[in-house]
Amino acid sequence: MNDGFKSAFIAVLGRPNAGKSTLINRIVGEKISIVSKKPQTTRNKILGILTEENCQYVFVDTPGVHKDKTKLGKYMNDAAFSSAGDADGAVLMIDAQKGIGTPEERIAEELKKDKIPTVLGINKSDSVKKEELLPLIAEASAFMDFEAIVPLSALTGDGVSELMKELSKFLEEGPMYFPEDSMTDKTEREIAAEIIREKLLRLLQQEIPHGTAVEILEMKDKGSVISINANIFCEKESHKSIIIGKNGAMLKKIGSYAREDMEKFFGKKVFLTMWVKVRDDWRNSNFMLKSLGFTNEE
Repeated sequence: MNDGFKSAFIAVLGRPNAGKSTLINRIVGEKISIVSKKPQTTRNKILGILTEENCQYVFVDTPGVHKDKTKLGKYMNDAAFSSAGDADGAVLMIDAQKGIGTPEERIAEELKKDKIPTVLGINKSDSVKKEELLPLIAEASAFMDFEAIVPLSALTGDGVSELMKELSKFLEEGPMYFPEDSMTDKTEREIAAEIIREKLLRLLQQEIPHGTAVEILEMKDKGSVISINANIFCEKESHKSIIIGKNGAMLKKIGSYAREDMEKFFGKKVFLTMWVKVRDDWRNSNFMLKSLGFTNEE
């Protein structure tokens, strides 16, 4: 380790769709976490890693805190709160248009209990007028003793450099936890599954995407080509029909978009084969959740 090298684990918390994943992708400079307009898109804790000359930031992109209705939902909330307790600092992301509500109050309670220094990021601040932003900042200041309050846009990058200046105060002398060229701790299989699930979220409507999961059965690097076989699980036969589409058109579209992103990420051609399978109420099945990697056991 270089003398004087610093590092920090930083949890990024907020309600679903607050912009947590967009922010980490913006900071790291690589698409490592699902971004979608639909809420509850991030299901696992995903590490985004930024290494500079004398320091390393390890960002934990947590599932959005929400009212859990299934065992999967409970897992997601538990994952979010456990990430905060292990962090050196935190960013609480709020949507400027939605302000502070019950999800933020729940998160703040945990952060206060664990005594985690926290910066408030007011995302989508460019979507509201300045006279609307000032009362929100005042409300936030009374709500919790933040280290700093930073209006920003994770989508455009406005305010992100100011946020990073504040987060640099969380750095302490410590090791380089990951190799300097690492951007995430996720395996290639996990990244491939996340890419497929993102396309399901983007292309399918209503509640169907949240009842889906992706399992990578096989992933073989054949030199110039990566061969990937995957299962898409859903909860109803009617959902299966929608995912496949007329004459397989929707599944083909999902595969085409997923393959395009995979080829950009892996830097080589991808041969992708997918099957759609029904697993009734899988989000409440301990066996299915464990087999798909949804467990808080370390």
